[in-house]
Amino acid sequence: MPREELARFLRDRRQGLSPHEIGLPASAPRRTPGLRREEVAELAHMSVDYYTRLEQARGPRPSPRILDGLARALRLTPSERRHLFQLAGSMAPPGTAAERRVRPRVGRMLERLPETGAIVTDATYDVVAWNPLAQALLGDDFGHGTANLARRRFLGQGRTYESSSSEEFGYIVVARLLRAAERYPHDSRLTALLAELRGGSEEFRQIWETRPVHAPGHRTKILNHPEAGQLRLNCDVLFVPEDDQEVVLITADPGTPSAQALRTLAVRSP
Repeated sequence: MPREELARFLRDRRQGLSPHEIGLPASAPRRTPGLRREEVAELAHMSVDYYTRLEQARGPRPSPRILDGLARALRLTPSERRHLFQLAGSMAPPGTAAERRVRPRVGRMLERLPETGAIVTDATYDVVAWNPLAQALLGDDFGHGTANLARRRFLGQGRTYESSSSEEFGYIVVARLLRAAERYPHDSRLTALLAELRGGSEEFRQIWETRPVHAPGHRTKILNHPEAGQLRLNCDVLFVPEDDQEVVLITADPGTPSAQALRTLAVRSP
């Protein structure tokens, strides 16, 4: 086990995490950036002495239980969690849940796209971030933070529009949920979602049985919008692999009536 590398990794992650990010109340300015060692130790359910020895490269090889506690305390992404286990010479078990936080840089990117609809979905197809144009295009329920594209597609929840890509999207949704079920077998929200979809949609059950393998990429679809009319839209997907999230960018070809309609919707958006 490379103790020095493990110690450096722990120090770097602790110093890069602000008290606000873990819900600690604001206090007087700190002499050093990030969390204190005792705060990490408390969050990870271990003694301060044990954690201090890990940071000083003097500790024993931590067990998977200890590593999992550290990953949660330091708010590590899935890739950072795997790296932590590798440094400690252990095999990382599957993550307990899909990552539902959106990185600040991804959120800021959405704000810089005024004439592009943009949403971020996690591995369970929860919409975890969006911009105003996406909300104008796809429905006001995005603003409540409860939209799930799998529920929309198979259960008709939320605002739904007639779209030329509905059938293909069903297979894409199921393929991604299959991958999520393999990666996050202990995610209770995902388990509940799959049970809901199986119980409420015969189509979902039939597609699930085929074990589809579909990957999102560039697609063009026709969307019938109640205000803007028929729109020909391009959908492109960017991956955020470290968080197992996808950024969906919705645009129209320049100079087309659909592009003008998007521009009009963008002006009306709050």
